[in-house]
Amino acid sequence: MRSLLVVHAVDRPGGAELALLRAAPLLAERGWRMTMTGPSGRRPAEAPDEVVWRQQPVGGLGRGQGLAAVLAFRTFRTLAAQHDVVYLNGTVPARLLPALHPPGGRGGGRMAARTAVHVHDMVRRVPRFWGAADVLLADSRACAHPVAQRLGRDVVVTGCPVDLDPPPADPPWTADDRPVIAFVGRIEPRKGPLDLIAAAEGIRVAVPRSRIVVVGEDPYDADPHHARLVDRRADAAGVERWPWQTSGPGLLRHVDVLVVPSHREPFGTIAAEAQAVGVPVVASAVDGLVEVVQDGVTGRLVPPGDPAALAHGVVWALRERALLADACREAARAWALDAFADRVDGALRGRPSSPAGGPAATAAASAPADDGASTG
Repeated sequence: MRSLLVVHAVDRPGGAELALLRAAPLLAERGWRMTMTGPSGRRPAEAPDEVVWRQQPVGGLGRGQGLAAVLAFRTFRTLAAQHDVVYLNGTVPARLLPALHPPGGRGGGRMAARTAVHVHDMVRRVPRFWGAADVLLADSRACAHPVAQRLGRDVVVTGCPVDLDPPPADPPWTADDRPVIAFVGRIEPRKGPLDLIAAAEGIRVAVPRSRIVVVGEDPYDADPHHARLVDRRADAAGVERWPWQTSGPGLLRHVDVLVVPSHREPFGTIAAEAQAVGVPVVASAVDGLVEVVQDGVTGRLVPPGDPAALAHGVVWALRERALLADACREAARAWALDAFADRVDGALRGRPSSPAGGPAATAAASAPADDGASTG
């Protein structure tokens, strides 16, 4: 059995962390003994029994907050030396890569452990030192492209895992016979909830009895002004506002059309989760969403920031939803948890497998790399 060390950026699991936490039992079945870390070492409730939990500082999420990671290089090398593979789960944990592959062989030289860096964001600048990793992974081809182009490396595309049969969940609203059009996600500008609110009038012109709901919060209090603006405009437009629901995938069983009007989106897990329960998706034609939503087959792709086009897409999906349900469920199989675990396992062992939704690697292109990184 091989040992795997996974370094996470945060203590409170988000999408990047939950993907590997959910896959951990399947990776254990594939022969991995796992240790995971968080900045404080506090074990999250989502951590399965198969995983040992440790502390590993990585610094804050903002630019210039990586000093804590640099100060932890020595202790990190000691921890990494106990494992066969070190998996840096995100651009923030990737700050630790130079501790294992120091430039010019300084600091004790390159360690024997195989290293992986997983990119979950749309990065604008790619640090040159990422090229020292043995394997590079990304959530989508859109995420992978700038990394492959700047580093001249192949990048394994994993997708994000979804439950094909999530447990049922009651909606926060009182169910009736009206069709439900929903936004489900974080309330922040790049997710585009205001675009659905602006489209509400156009949707109701064609489907007067439609019920439009916005479900979500700003969990990190990143933009309180925007969250208040969403609440005010939703109230004025007759759009229902509901807080975040922990049973999100099961909640989608009560939705007729999911709207994902993001302006930037590395993958679009919520879109894949909707398709898994047969719900068509109307999404912006940006980034990873074009890899998840098949226009005219599992929903509609529309220009970002265009409420009129969004309204037209929703009306079409409402009328066609019964015919789209089977195609949605079939498309979601590409992102099943088993398939995700296979792709991660194959990448870590050096034999990547192809996901059903596309090639496992983005072709490398030679281009100069930049120093430092930022996310879109």
